[in-house]
Amino acid sequence: MDNRREKWGYKGIAGVIPNFDKTVRGYLNLITSHMDHSQIDQKPMIPLGHGDPSMFSCFRTSTVVEDAVVGSLRSGMFNGYANTSGIPSAKRAVADFLSRDLPNPLSPDDIYITSGCNHAIKILVSVLSCPGANILLPAPGYPYYEVNCESTGIEVRHYNLQPEKGWEVDLASVEAQSDENTVAIVLINPGNPCGTVFSYDHLLKIAKIANKLGIFVISDEVYHGLAFRSKPFVPMGVFASIVPVLTLGSISKRWLVPGWRLGWIAVNDPNRVIRETKMSDTILKYMSTSPQPATFIQAAVSDIIEKTEEDFFYKTILTLRESADICYALIQEIDCIICPHNPEGSMFAMVKLDFSRLADISDDVDFCCKLAKEESVVILPGTAVGLSNWLRITFAIDLPSLEDGLVKLRNFCNRHK
Repeated sequence: MDNRREKWGYKGIAGVIPNFDKTVRGYLNLITSHMDHSQIDQKPMIPLGHGDPSMFSCFRTSTVVEDAVVGSLRSGMFNGYANTSGIPSAKRAVADFLSRDLPNPLSPDDIYITSGCNHAIKILVSVLSCPGANILLPAPGYPYYEVNCESTGIEVRHYNLQPEKGWEVDLASVEAQSDENTVAIVLINPGNPCGTVFSYDHLLKIAKIANKLGIFVISDEVYHGLAFRSKPFVPMGVFASIVPVLTLGSISKRWLVPGWRLGWIAVNDPNRVIRETKMSDTILKYMSTSPQPATFIQAAVSDIIEKTEEDFFYKTILTLRESADICYALIQEIDCIICPHNPEGSMFAMVKLDFSRLADISDDVDFCCKLAKEESVVILPGTAVGLSNWLRITFAIDLPSLEDGLVKLRNFCNRHK
């Protein structure tokens, strides 16, 4: 038996693998492990750390969306494999949808259908990786980029987002971090985790800097259209004549169906830079070895995009704005937490911990673990998104739970003053 155990013992994976503990799920698993699950009936968990509002009735998707999937499935026409880059009707629907806001219309050939936005991230990071390459990521940002960069060997360099300026990009830090081996800059707009919406003028400045540096822009627009203040959402593809833009998106957030795992890469490239460098061919080759989203979900995309009523989006925006306002107002009442910017979009707010007003708390991870244990309130530590001693709070939950969670957060802070 000892010899067999030595022969078959697991020795790990050779090479570089992602540090899964650094993902949002990894941190949330750590936080929830500190909860007293024996008291879950008396203290139900309040999830202020996730990005999935679909469990709450106020964020249910439209019946039009549900009917589109049911119709696709029952047709019996979409039970087989899809084309590598997606079925034609899905590619055409996404191209038409994105082209509504672009000066240079997209064609179906510009669209690659992916298994959610995370799959799109993995594809692009893998395609861009080469010996010595580096990529510019925002700090704070979405950690899935960093995890994938670790697995492919591409060097990560962080540029700063500025809380005192509404989380705008620090343009000077972009230039300072870049060199001849920089291949791309990643933008997340509307912002996760900061809840920011970049203005037209700010995006134009970013496009000009990327052009100057000769780097691609990867624009993560998974929260496309979820802007609820005075600044409208502007897609980065508007500036594609200045710099090639690879837009990432999905139906997850706008249509409130994150579990359906359908996303896309859109190539905004009127000057054909991406195609002439054969990067488009490489994306397609990589996708031939990747899993694809369910064919019947792809087939439903055209009806989902074309038939969803505007009232559904309007209601979602109003609900998010009301939730963001309540979140911001209640946080102002908590002495040890500072929210520098009222969210303008997406589903999150970043808040800073004031440790001069706290006792028995060592850092943001310790804060979140103890909060979960004492109050069954789960919040994501800022360390998870690249900004230690901050917190990311989601307001995309039902209002009673949001208010209850923030009151418990206040009570926790008062106990640890």
